[in-house]
Amino acid sequence: MLKTKMLARATALALIALTSGAAHAEDPIKIGLLEDSSGDFGPIGAPKVRGSELAIEEINKAGGIMGRQIDLIYLDPQTDNARYQEFARRLIDKDKVDVLIGGIASAAREALRPIVDKGETPYFYTNQYEGGVCDANTFATGAVPEQQFSTLIPYMVKKFGPKVYVIAPDYNFGHLASEWNKQILAQDDVKGTLVGEEFIPMGVSQFAQTIQNIQKAKPDWILAVLTGRAQDSYFEQAAAANLNIPMASSVKVMVGWEHKLLPPPALSGLHVTANWYEELDTPAAEAFKNKWHAKYPNETYINDMGYNAYWTIYLYKEMVERAKSTKLQDMRKVVAQGDVCIEASEGKICMDPKSQHMSHNMYLLSVNDKHEVKREEDLGVIQPFWLASVGCDLTKNNPQEQYSPDNLPQN
Repeated sequence: MLKTKMLARATALALIALTSGAAHAEDPIKIGLLEDSSGDFGPIGAPKVRGSELAIEEINKAGGIMGRQIDLIYLDPQTDNARYQEFARRLIDKDKVDVLIGGIASAAREALRPIVDKGETPYFYTNQYEGGVCDANTFATGAVPEQQFSTLIPYMVKKFGPKVYVIAPDYNFGHLASEWNKQILAQDDVKGTLVGEEFIPMGVSQFAQTIQNIQKAKPDWILAVLTGRAQDSYFEQAAAANLNIPMASSVKVMVGWEHKLLPPPALSGLHVTANWYEELDTPAAEAFKNKWHAKYPNETYINDMGYNAYWTIYLYKEMVERAKSTKLQDMRKVVAQGDVCIEASEGKICMDPKSQHMSHNMYLLSVNDKHEVKREEDLGVIQPFWLASVGCDLTKNNPQEQYSPDNLPQN
């Protein structure tokens, strides 16, 4: 009798365990999303929210991730770094999200990283940026300088001449972009010359003095990595002043679709390097655009950030399903194998295990006086090689640092 009761009790406990396990397996995967859909970066950030929602909707309809639905918890930091930090703590500590995604400005990313680094929450940064983050908690999915500046700056020097004037935003991104420019200009096979440099505070929209400074310096071309709608005023004012100097940028057209918003010929003579732009006409790109516009018929332009946000969700799905876990360390073990890839609209892209950055298919583009985008060169797949080349290897150590040409790892 006692043996029968013990068997029954064991069976009951086993059933409870199975039921509990099934319930746990069906719990949603929580994605915490922090993206600016208001504030200075709101217009370019809103597509990131839409791209994330579209990917999650598709994945949920197809059965979710490991059979679990995705629960999206979205908060708008309103281009305020203090809100980024407040909302990140809320998502991690209160909502217990499995992953944190988002941030536009590099300053926002750097506000988030210390919070993320205190725990085990994986963080995906989906923007094109100035590069250099070597942090095991951070996965960067946008293009970086070795995929943009390393081809763009030599092209501009060869085509237009060695003298360059830099105008950049006065924060992390602008200053580090300028560092990269100087480092590439100094290369023996480039030999460019910096004839002027200005860092413009965010929100500034008057550029009369800057235009006069450029006219006086007489550069062959301008590196314009201005950010935000206020700073976009520069292009109209420069055109009105008949500046007519070729320009280069790593953020224009693909991020802020200025060629659609500003009146021609404000961007005439602009050259950019991009892994995605809506004018891309491959079959994969057309299929992506069709489903995006089916859901968002009033979208002005599918920008690089919305595109990256969409495919980052699929990248996360791939990593979790390969790891059979949402835990950071399990996902990193999969990344360390060196074959985490997805078939995106630009083509096959893969994560570098040493830096946790993505390879990209890159294009060099130009804008004419009618604001039509022309593909000058198909640059093919470019790896995010720089961090590994200076000693970042997240498979071996985790410095949680941001490096740059002027701030290299110490041996």
